[in-house]
Amino acid sequence: MNEIKKEELYDLLASLIRIPSPYFEEEKIMEYAFEWLRDRNVPAQIHRYHEKEITDFKGMNVIGEIDSKKEGPVIYFNGHLDSVRLCSGWTVPPYDAMIKDGNMYGLGALDMKSGCAVIMQVLAEFVKNISDFRGKIVYHLVSDEEGPFGLGTTYLINDRKIDTADFAIITEPSAGFAGVESPSLSLGARGGYNYKVKLYGKSSHAAAPELGVNALLDAAKLACELEKNEMKNDDRLIRGSHCLISMNGGGQACSVPDYAEIEIFRHTVRGESIETIKDEIKKAAERAELSSRFEIELRSSPAEGFDGGFEPYVIDEENEYLGNLRDSINKVCERDAGVTYFSSIGDFNHIGGKLGIPTVIFGPEGKNYHAADEYVKLESVWESAQSIYDFLVSTLSVK
Repeated sequence: MNEIKKEELYDLLASLIRIPSPYFEEEKIMEYAFEWLRDRNVPAQIHRYHEKEITDFKGMNVIGEIDSKKEGPVIYFNGHLDSVRLCSGWTVPPYDAMIKDGNMYGLGALDMKSGCAVIMQVLAEFVKNISDFRGKIVYHLVSDEEGPFGLGTTYLINDRKIDTADFAIITEPSAGFAGVESPSLSLGARGGYNYKVKLYGKSSHAAAPELGVNALLDAAKLACELEKNEMKNDDRLIRGSHCLISMNGGGQACSVPDYAEIEIFRHTVRGESIETIKDEIKKAAERAELSSRFEIELRSSPAEGFDGGFEPYVIDEENEYLGNLRDSINKVCERDAGVTYFSSIGDFNHIGGKLGIPTVIFGPEGKNYHAADEYVKLESVWESAQSIYDFLVSTLSVK
């Protein structure tokens, strides 16, 4: 079994970190990834898309297939090369890929340039060493996962670049997300919807508030009642939750506000949907005894075929390919992978939820994703890469 060379893997990760790539600004890193793969004979092409209605964003993904032309399993990889925007509070240079105590620091180091480096290095090693295999490998390195709509993967699905596969590995930092030691496998994830409730009251002079209907006060009452909602239990994903993101409203000077709105992000588990969310809002409004008229507005997706939400999913623990991956992890790491279920959302919801492809999240360990001084534990990056490489070789071997 060939080994992934640590120095090459870590150099690649450092190169990705040194290219700033906040969402909506990914062109340079996409071009770098495309050239890096092509230079190593990995089939690669640029997929372009244009979201015209809301963002007017013209995005690009790097995609490819390694096809044996023989019958066998289709293995799918997905990772995002964008990062969140630089926040305050950094005590180390965010783009220098500084190494200290076995960790590499940088914006996106953990979430998820390390996971993309894993995919790229594994594919390059596979193409170099394995000529006789069965089945097919499909990979997508996408843009705008961190943005408001996850446009990169959304448009790949709409453009039919992926609709089915036998098994999907999303190399998001499973150990880092869960705050546990690697190796760790996430076997499912909660879903979610973003929505607003708009409330319409009646203005009056602030000296006689009883003559009006205070929409802002009703918004506060509704927000408090939503906090009391009893969440559905799930034997793997535990239960959903909701988070009040914003509250806005007001009226004229010295007047009762006649308009207000609250914005919620509602994480969901299996069995919850747009309809169940609307029902719980209406019941909370009844308990709050609102005087304002209200309407519910769910954030819609600009892409055809998407409702703006993220579907929760769980993989069958008896899945054959999951068993193969566990065996490879144990072989490389000399210990079993822990199991978690991710509490939030990502492109994996579109792959595992919307498309129904058996999907695992498997990637490195580290801390501070979406925060200052983000870092990834380098040994866990190599273990992830070597485990996935071993999985591909054993799973796609000619039998």
